[in-house]
Amino acid sequence: MNPQSDINTKPNHPVMFSYRRCPYAMRARMGIYLCQQQVEQREIVFWDKPEIMVKASPKATVPVLLLSDGTVIDESRDILYWAIQQSATEASLYPLNKRKQIDALIDFNDDEFKEWLDRYKYADRYPEASQQYYRQKGEAFFSELETLLVNQTFLTGDELSLADIALMPFIRQFAHVDKVWFESAEYPKLRGWLNYLMNEPFFKAVMKNRPVWELGHQPLWVDEPELMTRDQFSVKAQSKSREV
Repeated sequence: MNPQSDINTKPNHPVMFSYRRCPYAMRARMGIYLCQQQVEQREIVFWDKPEIMVKASPKATVPVLLLSDGTVIDESRDILYWAIQQSATEASLYPLNKRKQIDALIDFNDDEFKEWLDRYKYADRYPEASQQYYRQKGEAFFSELETLLVNQTFLTGDELSLADIALMPFIRQFAHVDKVWFESAEYPKLRGWLNYLMNEPFFKAVMKNRPVWELGHQPLWVDEPELMTRDQFSVKAQSKSREV
């Protein structure tokens, strides 16, 4: 681990340590982008984690958000809450009348589905059962989500919510373990939902390759080079007729 002289220096703007392919970091970046928060993104590699990040969050996993007042937020879900609280999107992304449903979906994703996702993706590490068994366990959640999407555009209605942002990276990862299987599986609504979100400018923007951050680098922002406003996305989503 390379020493870094700014280890005790508080940033004068929010800074988030991220890793492009981590689903937890993906959800955090999407939330920050859609909430139009100017946050510096510092891309890391797992074999050489920045000392400032490890000191701020000893568990040393991404994402880690450092605020200018010294606050450290090192859970992706909490970063989502922080982002919406800083913007005018809380009523639409996390509406009061749907918070219980949103929280339940995220809880199940993080506490149960993620376990089956890991076992399905890395089945050779879990030889006590077959990869097909792990996929079938994860499919129970797919079936639930498919049902939710039968008569609505997104998981909690016809407006994008925190549930869609929080779950999408994990559903994407599960689907990509075996793309041939997923493309023919009996989840057409879920497949349409996932493809729609993956092709949205906000997702493509947060998935851009970034150079690994080093001390002295010029800041790179989560939302650069373009910023799609929440209103622009809402109009586009409402006017789009999806065929699955």
